[in-house]
Amino acid sequence: MRSCRMAEFTDLPLHAALFQGLDALGHVQMTPIQAQCLPALLEGRDVIAQAPTGSGKTAAFGLGLLHRLDASQIRLQALVLCPTRELADQVSKHIRKLATGIANLKLLTLTGGMPLGPQLASLAHEPHVVVGTPGRVQELLRKQALDLRGVRTLVLDEVGGEVHGADVVTIDKGAPRQRTVQLLEQLTKPTSQPQRAQQHDTQPPRSNEKP
Repeated sequence: MRSCRMAEFTDLPLHAALFQGLDALGHVQMTPIQAQCLPALLEGRDVIAQAPTGSGKTAAFGLGLLHRLDASQIRLQALVLCPTRELADQVSKHIRKLATGIANLKLLTLTGGMPLGPQLASLAHEPHVVVGTPGRVQELLRKQALDLRGVRTLVLDEVGGEVHGADVVTIDKGAPRQRTVQLLEQLTKPTSQPQRAQQHDTQPPRSNEKP
């Protein structure tokens, strides 16, 4: 009986610097959601993905945004929106580990519930990546402390519903139209992804992983 080989990260045309982070995290084989999403993300295509906790979706979109990032250009190139400060902190830590091999990468975590002053000061020098909550990102945009014109990748990680919906739409409108949009949800949560996807010009592929 022929065995089915699991897809590995080395099967993908990832930048060499990303393999250092993958090695540090002990990632060799891709999870189903990673195998489904990463080829499209590396091509700069929009993606909608639904997967349970622990499926590896953070690594999937983290690798996608880091692959498309040019660290030599000092400007904001990737924005990740999370519904809570706790999730934003977790996502930031994971992306930092994946970016171990990228020299001089600046990532900022900008969330509510934290003093605004230090966050404004940290933006004196533009970051490459921002992970934040919609309300705080919107506040920083109103203060013209954030510039979204260079954003190549916009990730909506479990962000939706009435609580964050208006902020997300406003933030999305401020980003360039030529950027990758990644919508990610937990399978166990109700989602309004179809409505959000209709706001974008492209028809993103959908990936689903059952728990």
